[in-house]
Amino acid sequence: MSFNASSNRLRIVIAASEAVPFSKTGGLADVAGALVKSLGQLGHDVVLIIPDYFPMRRSANGIPPVDETGIQVTIRMKDRPVTATVNWSAIPGTEARVLLVRQPEYFDRRQPYGDGNGGFQDNCERFCFFSRVVPEICRQMVLRPDIIHCNDWQTGLIPALLNSQYAGTSGFARTATVMTIHNMAYQGRFWHFDMPLTGMPWRYFNHHQMESWNELNLLKTGLAFADQITTVSPTYAEEICTPDGGYGLDPVLRDRHADLTGILNGIDDVAWNPETDPLLPTGYTLDTRRAGKSRCKAHLQHRMQLPCFDEVPVIGMVSRMVDQKGFDLVMESAERLLNRNVQMVFLGTGDPYYEQMVRNLANRFPEQVAAQIGFDESLAHQIEAGADLFLMPSRFEPCGLNQMYSLRYGTVPVVRKVGGLADSVVHYDGQLASLETANGFVFTDYSVAAFAETVERALETLENETVWDRLIRNGMTRDWSWTGSAGHYLDVYRRALERVSDRRFEGRV
Repeated sequence: MSFNASSNRLRIVIAASEAVPFSKTGGLADVAGALVKSLGQLGHDVVLIIPDYFPMRRSANGIPPVDETGIQVTIRMKDRPVTATVNWSAIPGTEARVLLVRQPEYFDRRQPYGDGNGGFQDNCERFCFFSRVVPEICRQMVLRPDIIHCNDWQTGLIPALLNSQYAGTSGFARTATVMTIHNMAYQGRFWHFDMPLTGMPWRYFNHHQMESWNELNLLKTGLAFADQITTVSPTYAEEICTPDGGYGLDPVLRDRHADLTGILNGIDDVAWNPETDPLLPTGYTLDTRRAGKSRCKAHLQHRMQLPCFDEVPVIGMVSRMVDQKGFDLVMESAERLLNRNVQMVFLGTGDPYYEQMVRNLANRFPEQVAAQIGFDESLAHQIEAGADLFLMPSRFEPCGLNQMYSLRYGTVPVVRKVGGLADSVVHYDGQLASLETANGFVFTDYSVAAFAETVERALETLENETVWDRLIRNGMTRDWSWTGSAGHYLDVYRRALERVSDRRFEGRV
């Protein structure tokens, strides 16, 4: 099969468990919303299918109008019929459509996956239902997709369904599937007796396809059946093929390595544009960034009730407060860094242990540390604009977006050399030659010493105005938009379509 995705209008269905602006818990939502928008702007026919978390949507701001389609889809779950209605909306600025699966029993919840007690007990049932609904929506609405692009374990069942129940059926004869891994740590592992929820025969519960360590594994299911696999950065694509990064599925990924592509996420450069950002006290460009960032810094200090001293470096961190994000390194290094006359601003929520540590630090050093536990979109933007340094010392980071927001806003990041951080932040080693491309500071060893020393080196470099300006220029002038990333996805779609005719021959059915 020959296909040139760059010169033909594709019919693309993107299935995800969350997407901005309708629902969000993390980077998956940003990626799903932005990719749909970019592919639509490139002229492709794009449909996004997501669950309708009605309580979340009702309480959110800026949601486009949602209307009924009149379409209902019924799936047998545990030998009982479960019916969903399909609502529709749009992605502003494009012709891309959004279909929201309305099923109150499964999705009328204030969080998509769990509450303070952990994941919802019926998550397998909920997302097996969602995965089974997606191809039925395509069939009933005659979407005839060229590509169904699945994201994370919540949609991992879809490639299996396309390769079995829907193989060769009307509307799917030439449909290819792509599976994207956003975070290998989350796999959708469930009791093996949940297998009937998938609607797949028990013969597929084997170590080549749907079984892992005697459990039903929905991410593995997607990896086994998809025509192409992507993840969210080139470095992460290599990391997940190792025992340390693969979380038990590295043999599967090594076996599919030829079909695995790492594509660095882009950012929404309309929402994250320091020149036009309505959440900032003033906009600025590369040429006006000194005055602009100075004003943004003063505004941030005032908002966070810190002394307004322009000469005091502000270190920012917007993150989930969990081990993955390196909060143990930050907390153990905090007093050492505060001795250098800096201010630190934290925004996020997560592990109660780290939330309390951050609160305690702010209480002990009220002139230097400020924290907001929770999330505030305007404050996130203002930290990116008002800080001098931004911290991302992650244990692992599939892609990361905040380092790209920081670079776009002229805030120099300090990151660990993992995943997408390694692919987007170029280390300044103190040598003149590195200033050609350097835009931040990178350390390798996951240790307090390596982290603290790198932050201290960055603070010392901050005093050299010429070097600092060059680091900022390198970051602000690079294209961080989705344009390039969307083009790479189109290449993957082309390869997936070329594999359709070989599915049965390859024995993945």
